[in-house]
Amino acid sequence: MRVLVIGGGVIGTTTAWFLVHDGHEVTLIEREPALAAEGSHANGGMLHASHTEPWNSPAAIRQLLRWLGREDSPLLLRPTQIPRLAGWGLGFLRYSRAHHHARNTQVNARLAVYSLEVMRALRTETGLHYDDSAGGILKIFRSAAELATALRTSELMAALGVDFEQLDTAGVVAREPALSDVRDELCGGLFYPQDEIGDARLFTERLGALAAERGAEIRLGERVQRLERDGDRIGAVVTDQCRHRADAYVLATGAEAPLLARQAGLRLPIRPVKGYSATLDVGGKPGAPSLPIIDDGRKIVMSRLGDRLRIAGTAEFAGYDREIRPQRVQTVIRQGLASFPRLAAAVDPATATPWACLRPMTMDGPPILGATPVRNLFLNTGPGHLGWTFAAGAGRVVADVVQGCEPAISLEGLGLERYRG
Repeated sequence: MRVLVIGGGVIGTTTAWFLVHDGHEVTLIEREPALAAEGSHANGGMLHASHTEPWNSPAAIRQLLRWLGREDSPLLLRPTQIPRLAGWGLGFLRYSRAHHHARNTQVNARLAVYSLEVMRALRTETGLHYDDSAGGILKIFRSAAELATALRTSELMAALGVDFEQLDTAGVVAREPALSDVRDELCGGLFYPQDEIGDARLFTERLGALAAERGAEIRLGERVQRLERDGDRIGAVVTDQCRHRADAYVLATGAEAPLLARQAGLRLPIRPVKGYSATLDVGGKPGAPSLPIIDDGRKIVMSRLGDRLRIAGTAEFAGYDREIRPQRVQTVIRQGLASFPRLAAAVDPATATPWACLRPMTMDGPPILGATPVRNLFLNTGPGHLGWTFAAGAGRVVADVVQGCEPAISLEGLGLERYRG
């Protein structure tokens, strides 16, 4: 079978890998001159089944209006975007109800647990390394109420296979001694031993190279101009370089997926949400954390990738604006380093490498995977902030669906059909 995969981020590249691994003729098209040049380039680095809650939690919605227009808020809705989010925004609010949010958290957790299993198997088979560490993730709290809420969620998710350990303040500092300077601010934490970190860009580049060795054609710097529909199928994909014909097409273009899908007559309830990161060289610096950390109160994640510390956070509804706003970057750095005063004194924030990308967010939270009403067009998009976490599992699932095989997990709550009716 000839398969054309559109999108060379971690999602598209992983899908292409599984298809070529299974013996298919695969072409991957990426508009940028390198793989993982956009959303997968400098994300938070975490692969975690422990933190799969959609962003539209009841608590976040309550905060949203209070944060409106504030540049230092973790969830920023720019007023200019309110009219453009109209229909999608109503769905975002509807799915924020507690029962919807709980169900979609479980849907995400099902995929995330499977994805970590697939990633471990892939790593064993290929020997790939990408500044990865499978030593777990620590989530810290300054509010007893927030800890109690997270504990209830973790207890529910434990039934889905997400292990955790509750820690008091002494236990938190024992796990990560670099937090000793702020121990009086903390009220406890949760440790998730199955979670991992790694550099998504390195992974994507190296897996793409392996796919090419297997026979995949990787076409960089090539832009898709249109999808040509022929009845209930896609007849061809036209790029700025040539016209591609295949037996099956996989759309894995992230935030741009709705724009291309519209040409095939599909409406995808996905909107771009900008996220920021800053990467600091902390090799040899005092007070740097060794464990990856989720700071619940500050809505910041920190991952140690070799001698680098990646700090990531914030969600900004700003349409397709990719501008890296210095004030937002400085907020991420300041919030991240606030828990590590010795490190903050030893590094110069001006030397940080800033990044911003658009995360493709569905209005209910889970990604959109699998078949569409267009018989030979398949989707692997809409993972929101969990693209790296979902990449291996979603790639495996979509490759299975393309081939007509039964996926290893249920796709209930993950397909496009959930929005019908």
